[in-house]
Amino acid sequence: MLRVVKNFARATAIIMPDVTILGIESSCDETGAAVVRSGQQILSNVVASQIATHQPYGGVVPELASREHLRALVPVVRQALAEAGQTYASVDAIAVTQGPGLAGALLVGISFAKALAFALDKPLIAVNHLEGHIHAVLLEQRQSEDAELHFPVLALVVSGGHTHLYLAELRENLWTYRNIGHTRDDAAGEAFDKVAKLLALGYPGGPIIDRLAPHGDPLAVKFQMAQIKRRDRRDHKQGEHKQDLAQGDGPHFDFSYSGIKTAVLRYVETENMKPAIEARRQALAGIDKPALEDVLGLCDRQTLNLVASFQRTMVNDLVTKTLTAAREYDVQTLFVSGGVAANRELRAAFERQAGMQGLPVFFPLRALSTDNAAMIAAAAFPKFLRREFVAMDFSAEAGLALR
Repeated sequence: MLRVVKNFARATAIIMPDVTILGIESSCDETGAAVVRSGQQILSNVVASQIATHQPYGGVVPELASREHLRALVPVVRQALAEAGQTYASVDAIAVTQGPGLAGALLVGISFAKALAFALDKPLIAVNHLEGHIHAVLLEQRQSEDAELHFPVLALVVSGGHTHLYLAELRENLWTYRNIGHTRDDAAGEAFDKVAKLLALGYPGGPIIDRLAPHGDPLAVKFQMAQIKRRDRRDHKQGEHKQDLAQGDGPHFDFSYSGIKTAVLRYVETENMKPAIEARRQALAGIDKPALEDVLGLCDRQTLNLVASFQRTMVNDLVTKTLTAAREYDVQTLFVSGGVAANRELRAAFERQAGMQGLPVFFPLRALSTDNAAMIAAAAFPKFLRREFVAMDFSAEAGLALR
């Protein structure tokens, strides 16, 4: 199905070059195309969702994702151009996600973008998907004339495939990034999806758990998060520690979520929850497009308590580590982006606890939290100003790092 995100941008007082960029996103299981003017005004943003395709498997199947991108990309691009009142000839540049992501899925978008740029003789811009998520926050932040951005910025990018902390600086319209934390194993969103699959709650798991959690007791089940040894626990003299920070060799704040998945599985086994889970799986299989009420009606109190406790533990870990890093590096602004940033409890916890630290926190609109092409087109704008274009021989990089 096609999901259209309406144009919610309004003009700002900042005078920028009138540059219209067509963005293309195909890093995982969402086929996106968008037209963004001058990095801040969304003219259109169209997403073709693959949820129905992957739902029977409880997760993304890479081969199926690539095929769906092939099927959806041309109609999505045409719709994005039509809604923006643009044509292939009228846009100033083409931007596409280079990575990270699924190699096959990325290649579909890149191949199309290359062909389009070559045929139209338009500049081609390669964008890091993670930087796109950061610019999704900027798209929202730039709409507020009162929201002055102070650096350094700490950005938490948390989704089904990524859990990263970046220190971001801006120098002469050039954003630079330093990774100060990442997941050692599973991403946070992956943990949500896998726990939902284990409990037969449906797919994608993150939104379902988010909506079920308020119906349970978040203190009912006690989970312990992995304690990861940090490099800043070495013995330092205060002066040496400050020097390390200045040289970029400061403390690292890593995450680990494979352990909590195992803990949920052990709880299911020891509490003999498998018969109820299997009954729920079969009942939901017989319902076409089950709603929240259908899932809720098939969950007993023990399941709801488990879900609420799992979410509370995940949220606490993300918020605590991020805010600890913010204090350590004396950051002035906090960004939280990615699919998991749409989680209501996570947003509330960040707003409450960051507010207690006097730290302004920004999120993208929920429509821009998940993968979309508007964030890719927005991230491409500074590159366009610097004429940072790519040659036609560039390719997908599934493990592309952000620097």
